[in-house]
Amino acid sequence: MHADEIDPQAKAAVERQDRFPLPHNRYGIKFLRLLSHPVTWLQNRNPPPVGGTRDRTIPGPSGELDVRLYLPDRNEPVGTVVFFHGGGFVVGSLETHDWLCRHLTRESGCAVLSVAYRLAPEHPFPAAVEDAYAAVNWAAANAGAISTTGKIAVAGDSAGGNLAAVTSLMAAERDGPKLVHQALLYPAIGVKEDQSSVQEHAGTVLSEADLRWFRDCYYGSEIHERNPYADPTHACDLSEVAPATVLTAGFDPLRDGGTAYAERLVRDGVPTRYENYKAMVHGFLTFRDVDRTHDAIADIASDLVSAFVES
Repeated sequence: MHADEIDPQAKAAVERQDRFPLPHNRYGIKFLRLLSHPVTWLQNRNPPPVGGTRDRTIPGPSGELDVRLYLPDRNEPVGTVVFFHGGGFVVGSLETHDWLCRHLTRESGCAVLSVAYRLAPEHPFPAAVEDAYAAVNWAAANAGAISTTGKIAVAGDSAGGNLAAVTSLMAAERDGPKLVHQALLYPAIGVKEDQSSVQEHAGTVLSEADLRWFRDCYYGSEIHERNPYADPTHACDLSEVAPATVLTAGFDPLRDGGTAYAERLVRDGVPTRYENYKAMVHGFLTFRDVDRTHDAIADIASDLVSAFVES
């Protein structure tokens, strides 16, 4: 499931990150979020060009939600990919994933709507889920306002991959909106401490303490963890969810959970393409100078294009 060693470019990217140890308290998290603003501003000074971007707010279940719409360089309406960023449900923002969303827009020719959902621990489950589903419904109902066709896919990395999977489940169980695809990128789904990937690779990007802190902040209790809208592995039936792309990384503690979910989708009859990038680490889709990152984004974009064409 993993290569003999981490891809040298990915390893260098991890080592280059000026990453403070994740603080496991509320005050430290608030400081880390504030610190991320100037860091991401510097990183995003020369962004990959797209046809256009629009920052706006949309109605959410508990107030307005910030979103950023990325439009491709074309005149005709296109499909929309509603994107949810990673960060353990605790950190992450529109800015931390700006580069990834821009490249996804460029490679796919689709519109990408990136959503700033509410974060834990201030807003634990189900706040992020409610925001994510509201954003998908808004995108489907407002195609004309954002110059899109009304066809919707969802995508997300890590915690955002969980939200993409959950919104696909909700859309199936609540009769809409219809989703043409779900792209789950090293998703935070079905993670268990006794999994081989956790035992072997915790400490590479994510430590066991990080995983526990994220879990405690978001779920709060084991009761919530068993809710299918918190972790879709607990759903009784996945057969009606959208076709899926599931991507994992060989040296990622979350790998085995993502693999098991892909296998579950296949068992339930959902058309699924699974790919494990054996030499990669958690979060590699945000690594700008890694060749395999660009390859993976192109592959994800190809799946999305095919889904929009076939729907």
